[in-house]
Amino acid sequence: MSELAAVDLGPEDDKLITLARATRARTGAAEGAAVRDETGRTYTAATVDLPSLRLSALQAAVAAAVSSGAESLEAAAVVTPSTTPAEADTAAAADMKTPLVVFADVDGTPVRAVRS
Repeated sequence: MSELAAVDLGPEDDKLITLARATRARTGAAEGAAVRDETGRTYTAATVDLPSLRLSALQAAVAAAVSSGAESLEAAAVVTPSTTPAEADTAAAADMKTPLVVFADVDGTPVRAVRS
């Protein structure tokens, strides 16, 4: 995956950031994520932090999409206070052939976009 210096997003990608931000705020989780599959369906998730199960928000959103039958993702957005994408997140996105992953700060401002 290569990183873009400028984040130029369309309205559908902005919507993913809004959904991810809302999920994070609603649950009070560390992160929120939203993904769009190859048919245009969206899935959202928050960080899962249980004693027996730990998933990043993006991993949880990818799991929701896969368990609903998605074969690939068109785009993903993660709202996180972290400034560096986790390796597990970029790997999950790559597994789903995701061409665009946008990382936004907790205010929803895109700070990094990774394209494959």
